[in-house]
This record gives sequence, C-alpha cells and structure tokens, in this order.
Amino acid sequence: MAVRIRLKKLGRKGRPFFRVCAMDQRAPRDGRAIEELGIYDPMVPETDARAILKGDRINYWLSVGAVPSPKVAVLIKKYGSNGSHLPAQQDALARLGARRNRAISRAMEAAQTAPRGKTPAELAAEAKAAAEAAAAAAPAEATTEEASGGDA
Repeated sequence: MAVRIRLKKLGRKGRPFFRVCAMDQRAPRDGRAIEELGIYDPMVPETDARAILKGDRINYWLSVGAVPSPKVAVLIKKYGSNGSHLPAQQDALARLGARRNRAISRAMEAAQTAPRGKTPAELAAEAKAAAEAAAAAAPAEATTEEASGGDA
C-alpha cells in the first residue's frame, strides 16, 4: 500500500480547514485517513500559526516511505520537527493565545455586568418550590374549613 501525506479538507463553504493525514494514495481526498498528523487552518490571521504538525509522527511516516504532497512538503519544511519557521510559529501561537485570553476576559466581564436571566434549571426549581408551597397550604385550608363547620 502506497501512503501519501496530504491534506484532508474539512470546514464549510468560505471557511476551509484542513487536516494533515497519512492516507492510502487510492483513497479519496476526504476519505478515511490512516493517521492524522496535524492541522492547517488558512483562515488564522497569524500566518505562522496556521499549521500545527506532529513532527515525530511525520518523521515516522517519512521513514517508512510515505510521500508528502507538494503543499504538505512545504508545511513540513517550515513547521516540521526541524522546520525553518518554528521560533516564529511559537511567537505567533503566543500572540494568538494572548488575543484569545483578552477576548475571553472581555466576554466574562460583559456577562457579569449584563442583567442575568434565569436558567431553565432555576426556573424549574422555583416552580417546584411554588408547587410544594401550594400543596402545603392546601391541607391547611381544608382543616380550617372542617373546624368552622363546613359551608357558611
């Protein structure tokens, strides 16, 4: 079986996303992969953070004779285990992480300051408590009617 390391397309229209996979060369582009070796997201704003590869597994597949596609060969050259862009990739991932953390903290602050609606669990608990209170009050009313002698 001839193995190729190539991209498997995922995502949706206008928002592509790829997995770098070891696949049988006869398999369709988006077919079953032998092993997933990384990701490539061309929509990430930081160019050097677009590809994240498992360098040790890629080296294994290359050592047993897998042939990379032209695009994957470029990604391996840049971001593989001995890639030329590894320091830049680490910096880009750190910048993306900081950007993501800032966005999460802003969202948390907005959630804390915004008026809070009740969750379905809270509404169910309130309804249960109201039903129990009504059930507890109903026998008390029945005993006061019996004590007064029935109808007026």
